Amino acid sequence: MTFNPDADISGNTTRRRGRTAAIAGGAGVGVLGIIALIAGPLLGIDLTGLLGGGTTGGGSEPAGGSAIENCDTGADANADVDCRMAGAQVALDAFWSDNVEGYRAPEMIVVDGATSTQCGTASNAVGPFYCPPEENVYVDPTFFQLMQQQFGASAGDLAQLYIVGHEWGHHIQNITGYMDRYPNNGTGPGSNGVRIELQADCYAGAWLGRMTEQTDADGDPYLIAPTEQQIEDALNAASAVGDDNIQAQSGFSNPESWTHGSSEQRQRWFAEGYQNGLGVCEQALTLPADQLDP
Repeated sequence: MTFNPDADISGNTTRRRGRTAAIAGGAGVGVLGIIALIAGPLLGIDLTGLLGGGTTGGGSEPAGGSAIENCDTGADANADVDCRMAGAQVALDAFWSDNVEGYRAPEMIVVDGATSTQCGTASNAVGPFYCPPEENVYVDPTFFQLMQQQFGASAGDLAQLYIVGHEWGHHIQNITGYMDRYPNNGTGPGSNGVRIELQADCYAGAWLGRMTEQTDADGDPYLIAPTEQQIEDALNAASAVGDDNIQAQSGFSNPESWTHGSSEQRQRWFAEGYQNGLGVCEQALTLPADQLDP
């Protein structure tokens, strides 16, 4: 999916510049490194311990940052990944303001290198994540390049927006109380952790499915309709971070240790939201475990 070139995406996205951070091992990252790369964006946890050393560069900058500039139109978002993240923030805030009473926006922080947070270090080794106590979403756009270079994933525009939309979904769960009502109760296909992740996938799908109807102050839609290939790219991202796929990369299978859901479950709930809207997303929390699958 691309932004409507005429859409107004001017906002207040923040960039934090830290010391250079990269996946340890560089081009020599093996299977465990690939797992960390593909798992990061939707797991929201730091998997760099799998890599034998985490990030390089040492340290990160304190809180703060400066506004991202020269990101004013959808054309800017189509041409530049930082502007695409800024545009996603504007479009997500517009959508959720219309759909959640009393909505308060999280802060979107585009990380350049690495930065410290209350939830750990944000860098391309961790992938995009949401930090509940701060109500901040952290994204290092170089992560998408790493997915392309290390894993051969396309990580195209719609997949990137899906990843950001998923993290915004966690913010919605936080401010609406779902995280409190469905606290961590262990692991497994029917665990609350899996259900929370599947609902966030559904929220991301619902947002993207309606964004051609969401318009800026001048009546211009933020996004144009996606192609079938772009939808497949987003579904591929959902599949890549399924617990079963990640475990298969490691050479084992243990559904009782799942924390985020299988590839089929993640694809199913993204598609549910995309096709049917927000109304179906609560079912990810309430359906019997055997009905979470396609």
